[in-house]
Amino acid sequence: MTTSSSSATSRPLTRSEYVSTLPPWRRLLAMVNWRPVYDIEMRTRQLRIESLESEKRILESDKRLKHLESEIEQLDTENRRLAALESKLDALLLNADSSSQPPPATGSN
Repeated sequence: MTTSSSSATSRPLTRSEYVSTLPPWRRLLAMVNWRPVYDIEMRTRQLRIESLESEKRILESDKRLKHLESEIEQLDTENRRLAALESKLDALLLNADSSSQPPPATGSN
């Protein structure tokens, strides 16, 4: 009988729950002589579960980081394009303004 990871993460097994998972011959031995390493085994199992969850969170974080970095790169590319278009537009507006200026006054009205 195996326990699901969700029940293992919510609370550790009690002694009676652990004994119920053992084969009959081992239950008898457990009743006669309880192994003091049970707590160590349960803590080790809990640490493994926590370690796997931590690795999963790290992988998800790395995935989000790569996605954000690609978005930043895309935004930088778009900003460069917009800056180039803005400079071209400014140059066109300056040319249009200089060509539509009235000729300077000659002094005779």
